[in-house]
Amino acid sequence: MTETTKKLPAPIAKEQPARQRIWPVWIISIIALICVIVLALWNWQQWNDNQATLRTLNSLEQDTAQLESLYGDRGSQQSQRLQALEDKLSAQRELIATQQRQIDHTARELLEAGNRTRTDWLLAEAEYLLRIANQRLLIEKDIRGALSALEATDEVLTESDDIGVYPVRQQLAREILALKGITGVDRTGLYLTLEAVIDSVHQLTDQALISEQAPGFIGSTPNEEGPEEGGEPSLLAKTWKKFKSTLMQVVVVRRLDESVKPLLSPDQSAYARLNLQLMLEEAEMAVLRGNQPLYERALAKAQAAVDDWYDGSNPRVSALNKTLAELQAHNVAPDLPDISKSLGLLKERLAGRLNQGSGSNEASGSSDS
Repeated sequence: MTETTKKLPAPIAKEQPARQRIWPVWIISIIALICVIVLALWNWQQWNDNQATLRTLNSLEQDTAQLESLYGDRGSQQSQRLQALEDKLSAQRELIATQQRQIDHTARELLEAGNRTRTDWLLAEAEYLLRIANQRLLIEKDIRGALSALEATDEVLTESDDIGVYPVRQQLAREILALKGITGVDRTGLYLTLEAVIDSVHQLTDQALISEQAPGFIGSTPNEEGPEEGGEPSLLAKTWKKFKSTLMQVVVVRRLDESVKPLLSPDQSAYARLNLQLMLEEAEMAVLRGNQPLYERALAKAQAAVDDWYDGSNPRVSALNKTLAELQAHNVAPDLPDISKSLGLLKERLAGRLNQGSGSNEASGSSDS
């Protein structure tokens, strides 16, 4: 090493620049980021609260609208109920007024009834009996009941001391005589007879129907030779009779000059009985109603049905024909007289007594005043 080199100053060592500290920046950044996140979360929470508040407000508005409509409906319903109650109240008032008028009318009638005499009550009873008589005769066709009611009316009028009922009793005598001149109709007896005929129709068997043993066939003609005069038939007659019966079982000879009625099947036989029953029930209805044309027509149809479908030689059928002929001779609707004139006369007498009573009351009232 040279001398000059030795004399040079010692080299000064250069200081390294100090490294800048950056950790506060990171801390600030983190804090800022945290603040941003917290702010974002707070804003999001506020937005959610705002939306919930809006939903609550909408729900409250809807509830308010519903309450308003409900209260409005209730208000209209209440007004309707009030109107209905007012209508009922007015109807009740009218009913009370009507009942009050009825009570007043009844009270006046009771006062008038208290002023009536025994004769007034007897005349009222006679009027009731005459109404019953007219009803029995016109509606029920009951001659006996009407006659009994008229006779009871005459007895009641006999007990009264009113001389003004003389025309009524005179007309009653005529009506009673007119009813006595009518032949009474025993409707109950005719009805029961028809019921017995219907029962006998049910008892008719198929053997009573028109068959080959009925008139119209050769085998049923009474041309068979009877026993000889003197008692026992001869041997020749017995042989001929046996041969004829055997021949009748084999050969049937029908007459062509007479109408032959066809045989009935079991179903047709039941139909014939049912049809005959309906005709007889129609006759029963005619008896109860007093309809003579219907009665005669129903019995005529029943008689024709019996003649067409049943054998007249059968004992039950012959008894049925006889009963139907007897029933056809009855008159179920005789001419009925008019018995309403006595009722009209009695009403006139009652009205006259009522006018006399009111006139006497007015006269007494004027004299008192």
